[in-house]
Amino acid sequence: MKDAFGAPQSLLILGGTSEIALATARRLIARRTRTVYLAGRPSPALDAAAEHLRSLGADAHAVSFDALDTGSHEEVLGKLFWGYGGHSPERGAEGDIDMVLVAFGVLGDQARDEREPLSAVQVAQVNYTGAVSASLVCANALRRQGHGSLVVLSSVAGERARRGNFIYGSSKAGLDAFAQGLGDSLHGSGVHVMVVRPGFVRTKMTAGLPEAPLATTPEAVAEAIETGLRRHAEMVWVPGALRFVMSALRHVPRALFRRLPV
Repeated sequence: MKDAFGAPQSLLILGGTSEIALATARRLIARRTRTVYLAGRPSPALDAAAEHLRSLGADAHAVSFDALDTGSHEEVLGKLFWGYGGHSPERGAEGDIDMVLVAFGVLGDQARDEREPLSAVQVAQVNYTGAVSASLVCANALRRQGHGSLVVLSSVAGERARRGNFIYGSSKAGLDAFAQGLGDSLHGSGVHVMVVRPGFVRTKMTAGLPEAPLATTPEAVAEAIETGLRRHAEMVWVPGALRFVMSALRHVPRALFRRLPV
């Protein structure tokens, strides 16, 4: 269960090598979190991330999870929750999962993806279809246990499709709308859904790309997530000024919008 300040004692991360997710885990471990599941494709990086969190005092486990293998999501993720499917969880969990962080995603390569539709489809499948599947499995489990937070990493790129990244942006737009609707459907169930909309984040995924204005760091996003949990927020922008920037951009007439260097 969460403590009196809303800090989770247990955390499930979908996308266990995400720099934002790991920064969030470190921040929460420094407060109250003691059990962490890192779900992702098996790799030395995933194992190293779990070992690092154990060195910080957490009971951390690497869990094999593939966003594209939606047929396995219910079995793989369901086993981490008490009572899901009539069984106790695997891997030694000692109680309910207080927070799920949906943090996986791919940026893709816009130019290549426009030329190769199958590459574009994979971006959509990971960022949207995979996230919808995994989020619903976890949301249903959280609803059954009667409490918990589902935090979904969206992006400001989903606010308005821009020609420079409309494939990635459209996948995030779909995820954002889905997560907001899911939050509405879970209202009153004890389950809290929070959508996080970062701007350009300095990570390995964005290395080498031109840095956008108001660029931020994984640590700043993690701090915003923790603050949002404490405030029971439903939408978090990182940095906060992007709320106003994107609101203005959303209302720019299309003829003018097409002339912008975006």
